[in-house]
Amino acid sequence: MTDHLGEEVGVGPHRQPWPEGDQYDPELLRDGDRRNVLDKYRYWRREAIVADLDLRRHPFHVAIENWQHDLNIGTVVRNANAFLAAAVHIVGERKWNRRGAMVTDRYQHLEHHSTVEEFVDAMVANELIVVGIDNLPGAQPIETTPLPRNCVLVFGQEGPGLSPLVREMAQLVLSITQFGSTRSINAGVASGIAMHTWIRQHASI
Repeated sequence: MTDHLGEEVGVGPHRQPWPEGDQYDPELLRDGDRRNVLDKYRYWRREAIVADLDLRRHPFHVAIENWQHDLNIGTVVRNANAFLAAAVHIVGERKWNRRGAMVTDRYQHLEHHSTVEEFVDAMVANELIVVGIDNLPGAQPIETTPLPRNCVLVFGQEGPGLSPLVREMAQLVLSITQFGSTRSINAGVASGIAMHTWIRQHASI
């Protein structure tokens, strides 16, 4: 793996003697670890990294509607990994462009729901409050509204935003205050703002 300057990132083969522990991957120790991971996870197996993250995941979930193969989904997944969301839910089409995720989907729990009804039923079963994020009439400003601790933040398609059914089923709809000339910001950017708002309100930093 190389960075934007074309230089290799990560670390090379580990010096002998190798560290001991089930978390370490012998191939990475032998060949080097060029993945985009924190230093503490160098040479760790992917499964071990996921298991360690699972010990610290936050109780909020993220969902994005995918009826037209939205290219923002990869960014949403990458943001979810950065802010350690419990899971990302893809509502609609199962296939999505993973390029924007920058392989963070390997460390993030992903769930698929074919319909909005199926998605909402799963959220109710997990006692999660459905929070729509969209600049809709009557939406409350996210900057001044308390977010539920156990919730799922839902983002719509680029352009149309949340589908009418999600708007109807959401228990709370929040908008991100804007000051320029455009009507909306894309779901990738909106997801980062919304997740960080949850972090500011609920996470121990």
